[in-house]
Amino acid sequence: MNPIRSFLFVPASRESWIDRVPGLGADAVILDLEDSVPAELKVKARELVAARLGALGRDGRRIYVRINRSPHCYSFEDVMAVVREGLEGIVLPKPDGPEDVDLAAALVAEAEMRNGLAPGRVSLVPTLETARSLQFAHEIAIRPRVVAIAGASAKNGDVARSLGFRWTHEGLETLHLKSAVVIAARAAGKLPISGVWQEVHDLDGLRRAAAFNRQLGFSGEFILHPSNVAVVNEIYTPSADELAYYEGMIRTFEEARAKGVAAVIYDGEHIDTAHVTTAREIVALAKSQARAA
Repeated sequence: MNPIRSFLFVPASRESWIDRVPGLGADAVILDLEDSVPAELKVKARELVAARLGALGRDGRRIYVRINRSPHCYSFEDVMAVVREGLEGIVLPKPDGPEDVDLAAALVAEAEMRNGLAPGRVSLVPTLETARSLQFAHEIAIRPRVVAIAGASAKNGDVARSLGFRWTHEGLETLHLKSAVVIAARAAGKLPISGVWQEVHDLDGLRRAAAFNRQLGFSGEFILHPSNVAVVNEIYTPSADELAYYEGMIRTFEEARAKGVAAVIYDGEHIDTAHVTTAREIVALAKSQARAA
């Protein structure tokens, strides 16, 4: 899966917001049928998403939809409506464990068959919002359709309620769960997604939080407001200084290897094959992001 730095939620009941999707600059957009949509507008929102997916997909947008769930099952009506051309994947709110992801995958497979899509076309992104789902993070991450798992720890949100922590700007209370999500995702070869920054107009706070999440190993963020897109994209993109550093490391190492040396001092530090492998991955990531822009 191509990396996604910015995963922007857009309430699916807000038609004018959906109209703005092509100009928002997010790597991917989540048309939300769940918490941001009032109960009386959910059917209308579902119909609106179904009507707009094709055009958004043809425009090159990467579109996900967050569907609704009852206490025991995801909405098959939502799945049937949105599994169609233009959809890249479905965001699963509050799975309680791998069995919920398996059930969602079965619903998606049925919808693909009924709607004429190739089997396995639609991806899943489970959002780990319960204590049990966090306990089974790796078992969820290894499910075949899952391309990313989200460890979003919003203030006073579902995770905070389930785990009983009190949110702080410093984030010590969420450090373990975030690291657990990163480890589970990376072990499964999937993307770890973080977020959600709720003080959407505090861009400096967002910058600090996103930089820390990237430091922990996350590959992108769920975000709530278009103003947050540019900040998150910048944080998760290797800077010009980073690129220059890692490209210089690769050159220095290659020059040393040509002389039969497998370890060398670069910028005052010992480097060897392990460090250069990391450097190559960072340079390749930057190039892939530039191509996608």
